[in-house]
Amino acid sequence: MGMKAPGADQPVAAREPRRRFVASLLYGRNVDRTAKTRARLGLAVLIFALGYAIIAARLVMFAAAPEGHGSRRAIAQDAVATARPDILDRNGEILATDVRTPSLFAEPQRIIDVDEASELLTAVMPDIDAAELRGRLASKRRFVWLKREITPEQRGQIYRLGIPGVGFLPENKRVYPNGAEVSHIIGHVNIDNQGTAGIEKWLDARGLADLHLAGLATDRLQKPVELAVDLRVQHALRDELLAARATFKAVAAAGLLTDVRTGEIISMVSVPDYDPNNPREALDPSRINRLTTGVFEMGSTFKALTLAMALDSGKITLKSAFDASHPLQYGKFAIHDFHAQNRVLTVPEIFTYSSNIGTARMALSLGIEHHKWFLRKMGQLDRLRTELPESAEPLVPKRWAELNTVTIAFGHGLSVAPLQAVMAIGALMNGGRLIPPTFLKRSEAEALALATQVVKPETSDKMRYLMRLNVEKGTATRADVKGYYVGGKTGTSDKVVGGRYSKTKVLTSFTAVLPADQPRYLLLIMLDEPQATPDTHGFTTSGWNAVPVGGAVIGRIAPLLGLEPRFDLPPADKLILASVGGR
Repeated sequence: MGMKAPGADQPVAAREPRRRFVASLLYGRNVDRTAKTRARLGLAVLIFALGYAIIAARLVMFAAAPEGHGSRRAIAQDAVATARPDILDRNGEILATDVRTPSLFAEPQRIIDVDEASELLTAVMPDIDAAELRGRLASKRRFVWLKREITPEQRGQIYRLGIPGVGFLPENKRVYPNGAEVSHIIGHVNIDNQGTAGIEKWLDARGLADLHLAGLATDRLQKPVELAVDLRVQHALRDELLAARATFKAVAAAGLLTDVRTGEIISMVSVPDYDPNNPREALDPSRINRLTTGVFEMGSTFKALTLAMALDSGKITLKSAFDASHPLQYGKFAIHDFHAQNRVLTVPEIFTYSSNIGTARMALSLGIEHHKWFLRKMGQLDRLRTELPESAEPLVPKRWAELNTVTIAFGHGLSVAPLQAVMAIGALMNGGRLIPPTFLKRSEAEALALATQVVKPETSDKMRYLMRLNVEKGTATRADVKGYYVGGKTGTSDKVVGGRYSKTKVLTSFTAVLPADQPRYLLLIMLDEPQATPDTHGFTTSGWNAVPVGGAVIGRIAPLLGLEPRFDLPPADKLILASVGGR
């Protein structure tokens, strides 16, 4: 027997009151259901119309805004100049920083009248190429740069023109507050704020470019880069070099100051230099950095390395002597001494008289292979790498014969970067440790971890004695700045012109250590093709130009470096040589 739904057997009349009750709950009493439906449909139409109106209004806003989000997104893909960290000297002085500057761009598809827009813009920016500007405005690209880094005045004038499709984008522009003062260290950037030389290029190589691409190189995320350079010392050194270049009518001048305990480069100047705010000047070949990019025969400066090699071997002592009574003959070549004594010379005399003959005989006594081995150990036969990308390969003889050892012993026949030579001589002063040079701040502990012991500590003591002796009574007496116990070695080399040594053009140098009894700093002064003056009595050798310049520099920078003057110190044989027994 089948089941019945509840109420199925109730009469229709009984169910009608229930329907009316439910309808009154849903629609209310005495309401026309047809009217209610029409009202609800009207409300739905109104809501949809309002929604579409809001969407249309937003689309109009995006289309009319010159720097809308869509434009910014397209531009972000087009190498907008992004932020770089500040670069500071060792005392916190700003060497390079970013400033915000407007750049002008266009969206060619939105330009209404290309000719009118071109005419209006060239009136505001007369330096811009009109044909090139019109070509960019007429292109089919979605985005084009019109001019990077415009002035605030130009921005205001262009804004008031109200040209559709033309807008502004704030970019980061690199500025160098000190101009040319530190140009060869800092380097410069291109129009997109990307490093193209010096520390700026090193920054990009260390991952800054990747941060830019990832959108992470913002001002908030970047820690300043602290260099070892001291801006005060840099200014003093550059000032003296500019004066020296003018006095001696030199082609160029250069100077370098390093801390022999840490390898830090405190100052580096090469003039003529350039203003990194105008990087086009760097294209002038006369403005190269001669201390890292150039290679030179360092002349008698190399004699310090030869004597250190001899003393460190144990076969030669300070009491050893070599015959310099007559020139050293090699085929058609004769080796002479500039300050000829025409007699047997002791090792200290060979150094103070800067004897080519004595130095060559010393190197020959140890042999070619030992000579090559020692120079390689001292970092003179391989390219020197620092933070600066610009560095030169040394010019080494392809076939190293006995004559090469003879000439290289006194600084001819091997060309190195001056910074390379300074690194090696620094090792002879600091106890025998070869420390890679750096432009970044470094502690003594960090330097020791990188150092290589290349000569014995007692060899370093003897070399410091010879350097001081040379200032007391040798070729560097004009650098004896009272109170700072300076030691030094002069160098004069004939320049190679057209494959031959010139008889009139020389490169002079002076390498000084201060103080010689407690070495802290090493200074190099170089003059390229200095001319004789009445004060030099017709001479162009280092003792008459590079040495007095070095003395003037030491007098200015020593107080800045915190070196307190000490007077009435005993001579080198009493203060330094006594500690090594005079051997």
